[in-house]
Amino acid sequence: MKNTCIIPLLISVLMLSACGAVNVPMNTNKHQMMNMKPVSGKETNSEWSTPEIIKPNKSVTISILIKDKNNKPIKEFETVSTKKMHLVVVSKDLSYFAHIHPTFEGNGLFKISTQFPKAGDYKLIAEMTPNGTGEYSIENHWFNVEGPAMASEPINPDPTLSKVIDGTKVSLSFDRKPKAKKNINMTFKLSDAKSNKPITNLKPYLGTVGHAVAIDKEVTQFMHIHPMYVTGKGPEVIFMTYFPTKGVYKVWGQFNVNGHILTIPFVINVE
Repeated sequence: MKNTCIIPLLISVLMLSACGAVNVPMNTNKHQMMNMKPVSGKETNSEWSTPEIIKPNKSVTISILIKDKNNKPIKEFETVSTKKMHLVVVSKDLSYFAHIHPTFEGNGLFKISTQFPKAGDYKLIAEMTPNGTGEYSIENHWFNVEGPAMASEPINPDPTLSKVIDGTKVSLSFDRKPKAKKNINMTFKLSDAKSNKPITNLKPYLGTVGHAVAIDKEVTQFMHIHPMYVTGKGPEVIFMTYFPTKGVYKVWGQFNVNGHILTIPFVINVE
């Protein structure tokens, strides 16, 4: 199953509905990444293999075969943010999120073993860059985890954009009210929840000071967002982003705090 579309963004903004592909290249400056005009491109197709029956909390192996426009396996992929493939997994209600990295087996094949916490529908979103193309591609696949149906968690905008997770206080702010089709600076600010002291010793995560992912309520828009500056220690990490459509989005920021990858979700409304 494949549907891809990419909209202007710092690194990648993709619509997972049926449409063509647009790709945003990355500035080669190792200290700063800037917004750039999109480049049209559609480089890949995919085949997904999962067990016929998937149960909650049971390890399963997922295989992803990436092929070119001529339906031939792609031999090599570029390493981007220290990995050849980034795989984002979300439940349909966006209550579950994982950012994981399959192993490249060669000849277009990636594999990973993972688990899913509850029954229901999940979307797998794979991002990779075929070697020599300079353009990343997105492949996605829906599948079902069997079991008693559970009520979906509501996806409503957070009343305040500040929360404490694992002893770290994180706030999210924007330089302007989030509006569709506008470049917006999105800032995560981190501090110690007990002492309230700013965190100034962030460690690199996947080659940069942090990562962010945003997905809309309908699970049709996908954005993998990289910070404006690759290096940094905190307490603020700034991302330039671009929301392609109006609606409710869930945003996950990911940072390396004392060797622990902290994932912080917020739900926002984009006008």
